Amino acid sequence: MYEPYIDRITEVYPDLRIDDCVPSDIGQNNDVFFINRSLVFRFPKYEAGIDALSKEKTILERISSFVTLPIPLPQYEAFEKREAGHVFIGYPLIPGEPLWKESLNGIADGRVVNRLASQLAAFLTELHSVPAEIVQAVRQPDDRDPLDEMSELFNQIRHLLFPYMRKDAQASVTETFEAFLNGEAGSGIETTLIHGDFGASNIIWQPVTGAVSGIIDFGGSGLGDPAYDWAGIRASYGEHFFDMCMEHYPNGPKVKERVTFYQSTFALQEALHGLLHHDRQAFEAGIKDYR
Repeated sequence: MYEPYIDRITEVYPDLRIDDCVPSDIGQNNDVFFINRSLVFRFPKYEAGIDALSKEKTILERISSFVTLPIPLPQYEAFEKREAGHVFIGYPLIPGEPLWKESLNGIADGRVVNRLASQLAAFLTELHSVPAEIVQAVRQPDDRDPLDEMSELFNQIRHLLFPYMRKDAQASVTETFEAFLNGEAGSGIETTLIHGDFGASNIIWQPVTGAVSGIIDFGGSGLGDPAYDWAGIRASYGEHFFDMCMEHYPNGPKVKERVTFYQSTFALQEALHGLLHHDRQAFEAGIKDYR
């Protein structure tokens, strides 16, 4: 099933000996493989993901010296044949496992939990403080103002998802978006470089040491509202841990009021992704509470 991917890797890197290949079931936009238990290779599933992967590679290379937690550092790449199944990047595996909510809730030592909160807040502080010249260097033509981006998202939701939603759910979503787009919370947003998908599956930790060992999947990175990253934390771990993290983050109160709105859009974004990319499982998972 994954032999074509191995063939593609060895075609580009014939000296790379592949003794073991394990596919990952985590990855909405990319097919992911663990090679020799030491490397990660990612292949975009869709044509649109090729430009995103190229952008991600550039961002990773530019920000590596500005963040203290390990992030993927691409050592292998193939972009010359820009087709799904041919384009890939590969980088050393960051050891550990995703910090799922169940894992966090299972930690009895409050000092460990606080250390995790401090590490995540420190990482986002560093990422959101990347110098302007680096941000401009990785800026893309499709990077938009957060309000414009949310306005476009609302238009897509109305035209594509409303036919699948209850009338009261439509009214509630409309009220939420209009309040954000027309209210004070959405005005004067200072954009920074953001991760764009800062949730449990992309936060890697070592249970033995009780520490974060790295951050992965920068496919959604770009210019944006730092509150969007914090919405990922709140959605993944709940209000209490989110508040713990906020205690370590400068300007926390300024971003906090926008976090709830962004979090409210996540399920609909998943449904929209599923609809646009014919991923029935993603669509059903995102739309189920709105039917």
